[in-house]
Amino acid sequence: MMADNELYLITFVESKDELKYKPELDKIFKEVHLVYQPKWKSYLNSALNFLGKMPFQLAYFKSAKMHDKLSSFLSTHDIDVIHTQHLRMSQYTRGLTDYPRILDLPDAYSLYWKRRMEVKRPLINRLFDALESKRVIEEEKVLLNYDLNLVCSVEDRDHLLEVHPGSNVKLLRNGVDLETFKYTGHDYSRNKTLLFTGNMDYAPNVDAVVYFVENMWPILKSTHPTIELVIAGQRPVKQVQELAGDSITITGFVEDISEMYAQADIVIAPLRFGAGTQNKVLEALAMGVPVVCTDIGFKGLEIESGDGVFHASNDEQFVEHVGSLLDSRELRESTGQKGLELAQTKFSWDGLAKTLEDHLKSVVR
Repeated sequence: MMADNELYLITFVESKDELKYKPELDKIFKEVHLVYQPKWKSYLNSALNFLGKMPFQLAYFKSAKMHDKLSSFLSTHDIDVIHTQHLRMSQYTRGLTDYPRILDLPDAYSLYWKRRMEVKRPLINRLFDALESKRVIEEEKVLLNYDLNLVCSVEDRDHLLEVHPGSNVKLLRNGVDLETFKYTGHDYSRNKTLLFTGNMDYAPNVDAVVYFVENMWPILKSTHPTIELVIAGQRPVKQVQELAGDSITITGFVEDISEMYAQADIVIAPLRFGAGTQNKVLEALAMGVPVVCTDIGFKGLEIESGDGVFHASNDEQFVEHVGSLLDSRELRESTGQKGLELAQTKFSWDGLAKTLEDHLKSVVR
């Protein structure tokens, strides 16, 4: 498995505080090289890019130091495969045609922007979305330059093959660490706490919780007056903080997010745009907690509605599924246990690591 291979890591850090995690990375990688780029410089890169053609996410991570670090590293090491994580890092490896290369997206970024444009938002947001979407589709043509491209869901793979015919795109499912999110039993007698997790400065998450609280929470509260909503995740923006109330808690950063799942009765994922599969859904499955999810994050799982996750295609269905779970201990338990089985068999890291290793071996010349 991956432990049998020598792994090297070259990556960015945005704050000196992140350097404290290097000793943990040193346990995994033969060498770890960190390129420091403060956020102010990334913001400046983005601002200067308004008249450019590069997607803003790539401009944000533009760095001469990263180019130099990678060039220096390759001149002194014998590397079999270069694994590039995310489209934003392709700017550093697209020209390295002497090496076997994999681009791991992990989701279709153009699909994310396509869905984002379909959501009704203020005019200024929609204008920006249209601009970035056009740039991303053009940038994604780089897929044709790599030996292999990976995405985490069939939905994302099919989208990329349609938009960029001729590119070699294969599947590497998203997974969950069953040691970090370890099932030790769950109390299905409770029917009070709904949980949403994620980085709370990430646009799809912010949109999801604001929309849910404004449009679905009042209905659920009227039929189940004792329920509570916990929104757990770091860097909550002002829009999210303003949702706090008597029955809505905003936690901010949580040291051990698995504890939040253990205390939750239902996990909700009411996302309206995004791509790939959602970590919050997989983590809940691993903890045996039933989930209600919109199209975003469900289709890529390739499971049936009710197998750990109830799929809702509109607000009414979402409210109905949450209400049904609140009303039935038997349904909460059967749904949670089905999800747990899936996490352990289909989405465990052990099995997925072997798949990744096979992909890496497939491109070695």
